[in-house]
Amino acid sequence: MLSGEIQIRVRYAETDRMGLLHHANYLVYFEQARTELLRQQGASYKDLEDQGYYLVIAKVEIKYKSPAYYDDLLTIRTTVLRTTPVRIEHRYEVFREGVLICEGTTTLACVDKQGRLQAMPRWLMEAK
Repeated sequence: MLSGEIQIRVRYAETDRMGLLHHANYLVYFEQARTELLRQQGASYKDLEDQGYYLVIAKVEIKYKSPAYYDDLLTIRTTVLRTTPVRIEHRYEVFREGVLICEGTTTLACVDKQGRLQAMPRWLMEAK
């Protein structure tokens, strides 16, 4: 399975009044991690979009286990779980000092500029 890791430090602006990483920012981190995994394959979302392929979120699930705080250094591991001709599923694991604090999954659908489902590029479907 294709996987990769990135590190992100929690910025002050991403926290709430209690100093906790706001729950919505995990989705931003997931997107960052997914983008870097794609970049490791030698492409970018811009490349895909320039070719007429758009990956849109169709489903998201997140399980919060423990909070992250301002200035924490987080490691996000992203793994491609499954690909179909029109969808790609990712798993995310967020670690702080080696401890799993959050996990989630996303399903992205491949659509054209008009939002209609279309087949993904073969190279993306076959990425290992």
